[in-house]
Amino acid sequence: MFAKYVRDERLMPIEAAIRKLAALPAENLGINKRGRLRVGSYADVIAFDAQRIQDHATFEAPRQYATGMRHVFVNGVQVLKDGEHTGATPGRVVRGPGWKGR
Repeated sequence: MFAKYVRDERLMPIEAAIRKLAALPAENLGINKRGRLRVGSYADVIAFDAQRIQDHATFEAPRQYATGMRHVFVNGVQVLKDGEHTGATPGRVVRGPGWKGR
């Protein structure tokens, strides 16, 4: 999304893209404390190079890291440092209020 619609085609500002990828899905799914940086929320944060970010995942090869990603924090734990995975796996399943255990 960033490489194509924000950087290359300039169809939306970076702030709108970040909202579409973070805050909006959390709001739509009723997931509190996710998708925004604010006191009391979980610390899921990324730092990226807007001029280099590029997704490489495809349907045939979905587990490809994006280039241009510098740092990623999940639940406040750094999982990507200077573009390299730290080995940390602090992620967990996040369920919205409508989940019934299916």
